[in-house]
Amino acid sequence: MFLTNLFNFKRECAHDKITPNMDSGYCPDCGQYIKNEWYITRCSCCGVKLKTNIRNGEVFPQYHYCMNCGSKEYQVEKLEKINFIDINFAVLQKKVLKAELKTNSTQCWQEKNNVQPKLLIQYL
Repeated sequence: MFLTNLFNFKRECAHDKITPNMDSGYCPDCGQYIKNEWYITRCSCCGVKLKTNIRNGEVFPQYHYCMNCGSKEYQVEKLEKINFIDINFAVLQKKVLKAELKTNSTQCWQEKNNVQPKLLIQYL
């Protein structure tokens, strides 16, 4: 038994069932729609790929300075698809996409048939 279960700490879902090879999908544990996003960092000076970390939603390089030119500046790139060359440098972030609900409108459908719909009786 884990201490988190013992003391009933609220834990967020880690979305472990959404694998890195999937683009997006619904998490079977929490039911939220998850999109996998890949990020990579490059040196602003020489353009070499840097190993990337992520902490508190912020993407940054593993080392403070570029190993090639010594520059401190870097750029963050979002990758559409990951390839095997970039896998050692990239980092995966699982974003939760929320559905937009429109509560100010109502939709109804009527099947096409030859019967005229009757009005509902309103009781006062």
